[in-house]
Amino acid sequence: MAIRAVAFDIGGVLEITRDTGMTEKWEQRLHLKPGELDQRMASVWRDGSLGKCSEEHVQQSLREIIGMDQAQVDAFLHDLWEEYLGTLNVELAAYFSSLRSRYQTAIISNSFVGARTREQERYHFEKMTDLIIYSHEVGIAKPDRRIYALTCERLGVQPAFYLASSPSGAGAVGGVTGAAGGTSTSRQGCTSCLPYSNRSRAK
Repeated sequence: MAIRAVAFDIGGVLEITRDTGMTEKWEQRLHLKPGELDQRMASVWRDGSLGKCSEEHVQQSLREIIGMDQAQVDAFLHDLWEEYLGTLNVELAAYFSSLRSRYQTAIISNSFVGARTREQERYHFEKMTDLIIYSHEVGIAKPDRRIYALTCERLGVQPAFYLASSPSGAGAVGGVTGAAGGTSTSRQGCTSCLPYSNRSRAK
């Protein structure tokens, strides 16, 4: 079975993202209990990941729910986006870009409102791939199989000819009937996800 399309995730794959401790830092600064900030903002984080609110609403919620002033909101969001964006996985990004000459390629990301603009500005993902599916733009998030089906539809391929690489593994493997998947943040690891007959083309 020849693979015709390949999709990669962003966080933990094309971006190296680490916990910077920014949430704990802000909880201490605002005299909140551990975990309280995310607990109080949970519905906003959820809505932002599915495109049900604007960036302006996020800022308003931080002021009204958490009690930040605007200077604190600006500083908090700066820290949040620095953690969110992480650093580019240079080797894997170059490998992913090289696949475009042999396969249709896509990026599928559980994202947050505002992510496309910031990731494009910093990493130029739109130059690497044929398609980017952001959860906040389509209103569906992994592991919902509909996001994989939508990717196949927009690429014009059947699930049996589609492979996804994700740090969560299970979402990629089980996303669409017939889809293959794997977990890797390295070129060698992602190459090993491809069927044997295609490995020579992916190296």
